[in-house]
Amino acid sequence: MRITKIVDLSHPVDAETQVYPGDPVVRFEPHSTVARDGFNLLTVSMGSQSGTHVDAPYHFDENTERIDEVPLGHFIGRGIIVDLRGIAPRTPITWALIEPQVSGAGAGDIVIFHTGFSRLWQKSEYFDNPFLTSDACQHLLDQGVRTFGVDFLNIDETPDATHPGGGFDSHHLIAKAGGIICENLTNLEAIDFDEPLISILPIKFTGADGAPVRAVALQLG
Repeated sequence: MRITKIVDLSHPVDAETQVYPGDPVVRFEPHSTVARDGFNLLTVSMGSQSGTHVDAPYHFDENTERIDEVPLGHFIGRGIIVDLRGIAPRTPITWALIEPQVSGAGAGDIVIFHTGFSRLWQKSEYFDNPFLTSDACQHLLDQGVRTFGVDFLNIDETPDATHPGGGFDSHHLIAKAGGIICENLTNLEAIDFDEPLISILPIKFTGADGAPVRAVALQLG
């Protein structure tokens, strides 16, 4: 068996990277240069959940695993891409909406919601993301799913002045179950083959709530 295609599912990380409201912004500063030091080296400052990233259970539950403690099997698995393209902003992703596409999902699978919302990356409308309801989340957890991916900012509703949000219910449910969430995926439309192998391996930040990933979909042949 060999890899016949690799699809990059990650946003670039740079000074323009959009972050969750209030999170640290990304800063790159030259530390060393070829002209001065003979080599290039950057000083990097950013939040643990900048760009395409994964949340560890510890992000919402201090008594659960941190990103360096999560089993690696949670970060690699068969991708089940749930096609929700065209969904309106701030629409709840309900069980009735997704059940036909996820009935076969189970342990070891990575369920990814493809809404097309990544087209709004770097725009204010990106904060008006759709969101997974607690009922739909619990159904998937009951089926054995422990890894969730979204092509938008936040698996829960993102609160603002006019939308109080629902208290991050799906984050709490997934954390309690020892699962992980990958947010800010992109380029999902380029997965034009069945049963992609998804890899969302994070940087091994000791004791952290999450970490950036280079998410990819692999076609095996």
